[in-house]
Amino acid sequence: MKGLTAVGFVLLLISGLLFYLTTDFSIEKFQLSHIMGIMGGVGIGLIIGGIVGYSAKGSAIKAERKRQELERLRREKEELERRAAQAERMSQPDYDPQAEELRKAARFFTRK
Repeated sequence: MKGLTAVGFVLLLISGLLFYLTTDFSIEKFQLSHIMGIMGGVGIGLIIGGIVGYSAKGSAIKAERKRQELERLRREKEELERRAAQAERMSQPDYDPQAEELRKAARFFTRK
């Protein structure tokens, strides 16, 4: 957006320079057609700015959705891995449910 503002100011300066060069450096020749041209230029600038802003916002929204989806998939993967590890421990012949509960309690109290 800052780049668009800079380009807008450069174009405004160029248009001002061209106006003074074509009117022999006098402001007395400033007529209604000049105002219409200025208004048309502003309108075109607003249209272009709106299109660029809309596309930039759309890209940002898509990127945010993609980031959220990747985060959700990462959490699901961790949960599935945890469940698979727990199922593997439970399927072992020397599985002790009380020891498992003690491990869970120890993990809970050692969290930071």
